[in-house]
Amino acid sequence: MSTPLISVVDDDASVRAAIENLLKSRGHIVHTFASAEEFLRSPQLNETSCVITDVQMPIMSGLDLLAEMRARGYGAPLIFITAFPNDRIRASALNAGAVSFLAKPFAGQTLLKFLDTALADHRGGAGT
Repeated sequence: MSTPLISVVDDDASVRAAIENLLKSRGHIVHTFASAEEFLRSPQLNETSCVITDVQMPIMSGLDLLAEMRARGYGAPLIFITAFPNDRIRASALNAGAVSFLAKPFAGQTLLKFLDTALADHRGGAGT
């Protein structure tokens, strides 16, 4: 099986860099994007095995990104991260099919655990 491509979508450059470094240290291929729109226009959309995205971003939110990906037929799992945890948004994300919803700051090991679960579940059945 090829190495999974993880796409990180966050408008905060320091968060993108930290997650990218963490995932690359585990051997993942990582592409980062400053916005949902940038990701949706990228060739990596078709190759992405999992998306880690911020909830609150200018123009298009993480929830909007999830809805747009599903509308286009992409089934890659999404992990949401946010600096503004909110039970209503958390419920919306999970009900829409998010794998997990993490409040910043979060432990790297927690993110890796959810990522491993998302990748295993995605390979096991849910296709793109």
